[in-house]
Amino acid sequence: MAYKTILLHLDRKETANARIRIAARLALAEDAHLLGVAMVGVSTLTFREARISEKDPALAAHLKFLFERAEGFVENFIHEAKMAGVPSYEGRVVDEEAGYGVSMLARYSDLVVIGQTNLKEEAPLVQPDFPEFVLINSGRPVLMIPHSYKTDTMGFRALVAWNASKESRRALTDAIPLLKRADLVDVAAFNMETEPDMRDDGTLTDLAVFLARHGVKVNILKPQQTKTVGAALLETAEQRKADLLVLGGYGHTRFRQMLLGGVTRTVLSNATLPVLMSH
Repeated sequence: MAYKTILLHLDRKETANARIRIAARLALAEDAHLLGVAMVGVSTLTFREARISEKDPALAAHLKFLFERAEGFVENFIHEAKMAGVPSYEGRVVDEEAGYGVSMLARYSDLVVIGQTNLKEEAPLVQPDFPEFVLINSGRPVLMIPHSYKTDTMGFRALVAWNASKESRRALTDAIPLLKRADLVDVAAFNMETEPDMRDDGTLTDLAVFLARHGVKVNILKPQQTKTVGAALLETAEQRKADLLVLGGYGHTRFRQMLLGGVTRTVLSNATLPVLMSH
């Protein structure tokens, strides 16, 4: 697989710039088109369906503020994309709420790059479950950049979480363009005797051969036993000095609320390194 269209969610400069520069580097490496999108934050269709006039002075002033703020995010993106030398890029303001808008545009993208929700942010621009919503609803690999991550590079040392499940297999395949450029890729497995798709060590050997055929420099770590896989995975990433974690995302949608496995939720909430997840 190749990333030929990369979708990037835009927000405030102080949190978005590291994300923009990482996405720009990926676009350059993959010869991809980079689409940066800033969401207004609410669909004006909502007001029309509720028969609320957008010409109401108070509402009109607020909508004007939201659009101008989004336009500012796009202007910052265009500046950063030009500075990075990205040959093909586009900035777009989208009249929609962030989770739904990004998920819909992801239909026409190969990779989605978003930020991690900062639950301590005083005036958040996205819903608390924004990463979860995009992961479950986009149908595309999602690269989440933590809000505390200020480095412009990633992927030199990768850690793959492997349990041979459908989600794990898909995340691994979706990540191959990144893994091929890594200096080293560690593979971590947990609780093998209770994982239904991992009967013996043969699955790890086969995985190593599969990745090697793609030109990936792979190292299989000794399988671990733990009751807290999410925390153990993040601890392993820190010990191995990983700057990319690849993980299958588990869960399904029930209306707006996400029902996710404990490992997925732990990683999305606590990761301090970029995480590529597929559902």
